[in-house]
Amino acid sequence: MKNITKRGTFFLPVTKKEIEDLEWDQPDVIIFSGDAYVDHPSFGPAVIGRVIQDEGFRVAIVPQPNWKDDLRDFRKLGAPKYFFGVTAGNMDSMVNHYTAARRLRSDDAYTPGGKAGFRPDYASIVYTRILKKLYPEIPVVLGGIEASMRRLTHYDYWKDKVEPSILLSSGADMLVYGMGEQPVRDLIRLIAKGVPFKSLNTIPQTVIAINRNDSLPVNGKWKDIILGSHEECVADKKIFASNFVIFEKESNRMEAARLAEPSGDKMVIVNPPYLPMSTEEADRTHDLPYMYMPHPKYRNKGSIPAYEMIKFSVNIHRGCFGGCSFCAIAAHQGKQIVRRSEKSILAEIEKIRSLPDFKGYLSDLGGPSANMYSMKGIDSELCIKCSRPSCIWPAVCKNLDTGHGELTELYKKVNRLPGIKKAFIGSGVRYDLLFPEWNSRAGKAEKEYLAELIKNHVSGRLKVAPEHTSPYVVNLMRKSPFILFRKLKEQFEKITAREGLKYEIIPYFISSHPGSSEETMSELAREVRSLGIKPEQVQDFTPTPMTLSTTMYYCGFDPYTGKKVYVARDVDEKRRQKDYFFWYRSRNSRENTVKKRKPGR
Repeated sequence: MKNITKRGTFFLPVTKKEIEDLEWDQPDVIIFSGDAYVDHPSFGPAVIGRVIQDEGFRVAIVPQPNWKDDLRDFRKLGAPKYFFGVTAGNMDSMVNHYTAARRLRSDDAYTPGGKAGFRPDYASIVYTRILKKLYPEIPVVLGGIEASMRRLTHYDYWKDKVEPSILLSSGADMLVYGMGEQPVRDLIRLIAKGVPFKSLNTIPQTVIAINRNDSLPVNGKWKDIILGSHEECVADKKIFASNFVIFEKESNRMEAARLAEPSGDKMVIVNPPYLPMSTEEADRTHDLPYMYMPHPKYRNKGSIPAYEMIKFSVNIHRGCFGGCSFCAIAAHQGKQIVRRSEKSILAEIEKIRSLPDFKGYLSDLGGPSANMYSMKGIDSELCIKCSRPSCIWPAVCKNLDTGHGELTELYKKVNRLPGIKKAFIGSGVRYDLLFPEWNSRAGKAEKEYLAELIKNHVSGRLKVAPEHTSPYVVNLMRKSPFILFRKLKEQFEKITAREGLKYEIIPYFISSHPGSSEETMSELAREVRSLGIKPEQVQDFTPTPMTLSTTMYYCGFDPYTGKKVYVARDVDEKRRQKDYFFWYRSRNSRENTVKKRKPGR
């Protein structure tokens, strides 16, 4: 293998000619992706490609291959030396393709011109099956959110069916779940040393399959948990629910157990994750030589909406300890916050400043939850033992340092940088952490953060996510009471009035979440009307794989308590629930005529 420059300043090759120009005889790894290739640290295929390059190996990317023709896109680069990587892209392909009503979308934010139709349904499965047919001897490694959140038996909303692990459905040889830098670095190092791929069965944060009757691979460090089989999950919702509870608890542990799930004649094994990345490791990922723009092949093909949205934004941390029932972030990125150093953040801003159309405005300085940047457990030993799905629900953990002082200073420092006119905060803010009514540690620093946020980092609208007004529904969502949104609105209006700012506060809401009925939506409409709010940022609940909300949707009960939960499944009822958000568009509000319906509790 001829090593390449680790700090090279070129796009990863996507064509045979680009490989020839680099004088490669063969790539070591070829990544197939459902997204267009954008060389930016917010796009997973680019990150993994650069990580492999950083280890000294040759990596090529085949973005959005045509799966409908003679498969020339799958043949054009030949076989890699070590393995194929496959990802559906930054989104689950089914979420990308379909609305909550299972209607086909007409656009795709990860394609030039926003055009739809450039990736198949279940892209991870389709790409893998093609590659295994064309190159049966070359290992295929799955990654990305679609694979990560389908790593075990899961309910598929679009098929309305319980499906086995995507590792088995696709025929892949390995699945890397979560944020993949750590397992990919170890994987490529071991393969390059000559370790046979079939022997790579104890790399953390990977999923493998063995014959059902074989012994589990030897690893004396890990505790093992045998889950109910796929067949049992299909036959019995209680076993399905029990599996989910185990999966979620282990996903939230820093030192998790190895999970084994019998499925057909195979045993699917989920190895525990790595410990959260250090700040230095996070910096290393973001300091790789990204080009910060789409590959030149897309020139004159239209802008890529997802890139346009984030190209002037900076991700300062990953992970989220909110534990919202409908969210996959913790199971994919981890519950612990992995923060970048100030030096790395400022260095990335310097790169953004050099982009040709940058006008001095950063669109976001955030993460999954904007204000969790410097938060962590006070006693890390307690965190290691903890399996709570949320550090802030049903109450804020007493071991959680929720200080906002360091983040406030970072905001101020960025806004003072030469060439920066304003750094907006586009990520969602967990406003419940700012008020002592919910967070006993909240004090002067949190008041200063809120004032700094509103005065200097809002682009006219502050968007937050109370999600619902019903105490019953928000409890099922693992969200804080709506009264805290009222508190935020009150403080927001005081600060904007004092500063002479004509800003708005925009709440996000979800309809048809498990527990939500037409009665609770009627109550929501009355509540937001009393506040003078006309909701705009709303969505109908979409059950995505392996979340608590999806488990409740499928099972009809809370898997932790066994209590029945009302679920709106009928398309017409889901539409009616969503219509409550828009009471102000109709003369005759449906809330006055609805038949009262108690949610199942």
